[in-house]
Amino acid sequence: MPYRASVAMMVLAAALCMPVAAAQAFDDALYPALTGQWTRATVPGAAGLPPFDPAKPPGRGQQAPLTPEYQAKFEAALAGRAANGLIDVVSTTCLAPGMPMMMQAYAPMQITVLPETTYILIDHIHESHRRIFTDGRAWPKTVQPTFTGYSIGKWIDEDGDGRYDVLEAETRHLKGPRVFDSSGIPLHEDDETVVKERLYLDKTDRNLLHDEITVFDHALTRPWTVLKTYRRTLDPLADWPEYNCLEQIPFVHIGDETYRVNPDGYLAPTRNDQPPPDLRYFGGPKQ
Repeated sequence: MPYRASVAMMVLAAALCMPVAAAQAFDDALYPALTGQWTRATVPGAAGLPPFDPAKPPGRGQQAPLTPEYQAKFEAALAGRAANGLIDVVSTTCLAPGMPMMMQAYAPMQITVLPETTYILIDHIHESHRRIFTDGRAWPKTVQPTFTGYSIGKWIDEDGDGRYDVLEAETRHLKGPRVFDSSGIPLHEDDETVVKERLYLDKTDRNLLHDEITVFDHALTRPWTVLKTYRRTLDPLADWPEYNCLEQIPFVHIGDETYRVNPDGYLAPTRNDQPPPDLRYFGGPKQ
């Protein structure tokens, strides 16, 4: 009996030590300090909603390397915006921006680094979560496509000082519709987009985070690479605002048409020749 008791105590002690050992296995000193609130760094002279490439003017000024077919789609989107005041399908339907548009960081961004996964949370449209798996897994054979996609990454000690300083990530298995930015630069309808990223802190200012994004997409004639930068909020009690899309976007979709909701609550057309809504499913008053 004493022998059994001693064995039981050894097993219990080992079990109690397991969480401690697991916690000790994660040495956060090996990873860059990405805690806090991150907001996109504004570009001097820029105005309005941020374009996909922060270094270039929005719209046609982005000089997106689109194929002729998708350049025509973009021109149509610009014409529709000019005529109707609409922006794009994401902005009028409250659909998730998805990748790579969500990395515009329209709202503040939070990053949590763990050994197996790096989490990115942006409260825009709805809570957009990214999980970048860094546990060495291979690509799954079957993945349910999502707006944020499926991301696999790895940490790199680029300067050989024994600490990780770059997170390389690749995102696949995306679904649409998605656009590059609020001007409506389109991604291909086949949703075979691949997004590669390099995230790293600035060498001279540790409160600046860079995200080098390269998009591979059949709507493009070549891969499109841009550099986005985010600034860390130094206030430890920084506000985390809520953005409720349904409260902010005054549009409603009926069939294939998009109508504007006036402040008085009534529907209004978004273009001069727009037909009224199809009311076939709405019965008249009962006699």
